[in-house]
Amino acid sequence: MSTAIAWQMTGVDFLKLRKRRGMMIWSFLLAAAPVLIYFLVSAIQHSSNPGRYGPAGGTHNFTDGLRVIALFFGPLAAVLIGVEAGTGDASAGVFRDLVVTGRSRLMLFATRVPAALALCCTMIGLAYGLLLLGTYAFASNLPTPGLSLVLNGLGFALLATGVVCVVAVGFAALTTSKPAAIIALIAWQIVASPLIANIESLGSARAGVLSQALGHFSPVHVEGRRGEIVTMSQGTAILVTVAWLAVFLGLGAWRTRKMDA
Repeated sequence: MSTAIAWQMTGVDFLKLRKRRGMMIWSFLLAAAPVLIYFLVSAIQHSSNPGRYGPAGGTHNFTDGLRVIALFFGPLAAVLIGVEAGTGDASAGVFRDLVVTGRSRLMLFATRVPAALALCCTMIGLAYGLLLLGTYAFASNLPTPGLSLVLNGLGFALLATGVVCVVAVGFAALTTSKPAAIIALIAWQIVASPLIANIESLGSARAGVLSQALGHFSPVHVEGRRGEIVTMSQGTAILVTVAWLAVFLGLGAWRTRKMDA
């Protein structure tokens, strides 16, 4: 299959995702609404009691907002997008029609990944734009982040959410069930991952948790729920991230090849 056809198929997959209005609305709300609420509450607190609450913008609030986007609510939006991409054809009942056209099953799976990533990056980019707007608009006399931190923050936000999105595509293709995939991935992201990371008796095994590996690349300080963080080398963080991607992409591709048309 030629590169041109692959890009056309990716464009079609992107268009399918974009037409899912419910998913688009919820993913945008998950990515952007927490940032808006954060700045709105901070601005109201500052205006009502400037002596106790500082300005809503500045570097400190930027780092808090970055953590919100990259490590908390952004990944939830990425899960919704990735699951929709991974199960869209099967849940819509059109997988058989696509297979009988003679298209490669592996290509049908592979083109979902860049389509989901493109939409995920768009959503996170919009949320990050709101973060920068609030950071500078409400900074008052506080120091603001420099260009290096801004670019590094954007890269980290796209990396952290993009990896989760790709894992979600593979996991959703493996389960072929949209509700089950969403519930399992969100439960892992919100409940299981922080819990495992905070079990000190697991020792270095906690480095295998994806969120811990991704947190290693953060340009701002990252802490666990009770202050614990799992220290690891950059090589280990890269290895863990690549392993998660390889395992779930491999499982998703395998399930797509074996799925009944």
